[in-house]
Amino acid sequence: MKALKFKLSGETAFFKKPDVNSYLYFTYGNIHKVALLGIFGAILGYGGYNQHRYKLDNIKDYKEDYPEFYNKLNTVKVAIEPLNDKAFTPKKIQVFNNSVGYASQEIGGNLIVKEQWLENPKWNIYVLLDNEEADKICEYILNYKAIYQPYLGKNDHYANISNIKVYDVKEALESDTERVHSLCPRNCVSFDMDEDDEGEEDLFKYSEKLPISLNKVTNMYELESFVYSNMYVESINSDKLYNIDGKNIVFF
Repeated sequence: MKALKFKLSGETAFFKKPDVNSYLYFTYGNIHKVALLGIFGAILGYGGYNQHRYKLDNIKDYKEDYPEFYNKLNTVKVAIEPLNDKAFTPKKIQVFNNSVGYASQEIGGNLIVKEQWLENPKWNIYVLLDNEEADKICEYILNYKAIYQPYLGKNDHYANISNIKVYDVKEALESDTERVHSLCPRNCVSFDMDEDDEGEEDLFKYSEKLPISLNKVTNMYELESFVYSNMYVESINSDKLYNIDGKNIVFF
């Protein structure tokens, strides 16, 4: 089996959290699977949320549950390796005006927008090449092709794709796994807190609930707890674990 690996980066990024939107728009701390599938959908030219809503409103027999990009790509297995130190990407509040006229009901139609942006985010992204859509993603990215411009969350944030390569994939054994080098669903791994770390680098553990899928009825995010750490692994679900270029990578 093989996997596509590439570096995804940008000057800024914004992966909007939908829970708060009255005063300040917050971002997730790392890219998540649904956002990645959206990037792949843009590259391949698949329809997104706006096209899905338009079809629901205007096409009588249209009965798809999800936007086209998610319908086609939700079975693609991905892995995310944070490249910022300890998986932490600095954030900064940006304030700007939206003066298109219909953005606000206030006099003048001007809306002051406050968003929390990630600064200089970067990740290694892995795509397991085990189905037709994954192979199509690989072919487009290897050949620097895209139907639509890929963004990191919204069109203020251009996505850079570099260091593209296809690797052979080996199944990793739990007994041989000391570290995991990618984001991992929290329920798939446990760490040895008692391991002697004398002389080792400072230990850390990043944890966040990130979107992993879309709800069939509402198309809202469904969340799962993810973890990333340099601590020793006590146990891990080896069904999702692969070794790529000397690193232990978890696909989901």
